[in-house]
Amino acid sequence: MTLVSDVSEETTAGTDALNSPVAPRPEAVASSVEEVAGDQPRTLRVRTVDEISSLIGSGVGSLGLDWLVYERLMPWSGVVGFFLCWWILLVGLYAAVTALSNPLPVVRDRLAGAVVATGAVIVFAALAWTILWIFYKGWPALHHLNFYTDDMSGVRPTDALTKGGVRHAVLGSGIEIGIATLISLPLGVGTAVYLTEVRGGVTQIVRTVVEAMTALPDILAGLFVYTVLIIGLHWERTGFAAALALAVTMVPIIARSAEVVLRVVPSGLREAGLALGASRWQTVRRVVLPTARSGLATALILGVARIAGETAPLLIVSGASTFYNSDPFHNPMNSLPLFIFSAVRSGEPLYIARGFGAAALLLALVVALFVTTRFLARDKVRGR
Repeated sequence: MTLVSDVSEETTAGTDALNSPVAPRPEAVASSVEEVAGDQPRTLRVRTVDEISSLIGSGVGSLGLDWLVYERLMPWSGVVGFFLCWWILLVGLYAAVTALSNPLPVVRDRLAGAVVATGAVIVFAALAWTILWIFYKGWPALHHLNFYTDDMSGVRPTDALTKGGVRHAVLGSGIEIGIATLISLPLGVGTAVYLTEVRGGVTQIVRTVVEAMTALPDILAGLFVYTVLIIGLHWERTGFAAALALAVTMVPIIARSAEVVLRVVPSGLREAGLALGASRWQTVRRVVLPTARSGLATALILGVARIAGETAPLLIVSGASTFYNSDPFHNPMNSLPLFIFSAVRSGEPLYIARGFGAAALLLALVVALFVTTRFLARDKVRGR
């Protein structure tokens, strides 16, 4: 009995020793606190001094080598060829310098980054050059106030830039795009809701038609409206006919973009709405669509961007005019794309300047529309 009691006491003491908390040492606690306090997110992409110096040195060295080979040793000339050869030498020299002190995966990573960055720079430079060139060519007309407040009634192409303006074209574009948006937005969003939420028996057929219409040439939309309405129903060339042609182009863009946006909405939100007793339509209207509001605004922006500069359908169905027409159902209605096309191909320097001014104004209006739409969509999403 004495042996058994001793063993039990030893077992109990050992168990208590295992279960009792061990007080950590102050040094360990201090080091743990320092580690937690100093635990900061690590930046995944940081350019080191070696990478920056290698890139700068390779750029300067390849530029000097390019000048020696392209301008002195070889019978070549031209700015495009000079920069192309410089880029090839830059990539090769950058790879060689990087390989001196880095392993092969680092060399490949830096080369891929250099190629991608070059593509981004080329696209940005081309876009910036195009915009600056348009504003430069259109500045002689842009700095006159009458350019924004007058139309071209009674103004000849050879008249000074102090006469006439593009008010009729700006307002005509606004009316046509507004009507096209009123027609296309509900049709496009409704099609997207059908493809993602309803999923009826003809879903695949509708999706195929939408994808095919996305790549439809714009002039075919104008020919369709011209054949059906103007020739078949004997309508006159009006702004409403032009808006219908633009709507044919705009609907598939909105439908395809909105479908992608609605697919991103988590299915758990739909299930939660149905679990609370809401119908499918109530779930779509009060849960799915408000959640995807910013994405639907982007789809609308893409659709407006597609039709804002369209000229081919307008040439066929809208007709050109030099005066402002506020009635889209009667008489021809001019627009900015049609005015730009007519002015630039006229051959008159002053009229060409008006065309470039109208192009710059169209760019500014589209950018302002984009910024306003994104700002409103962002505020509404944050305020929910």
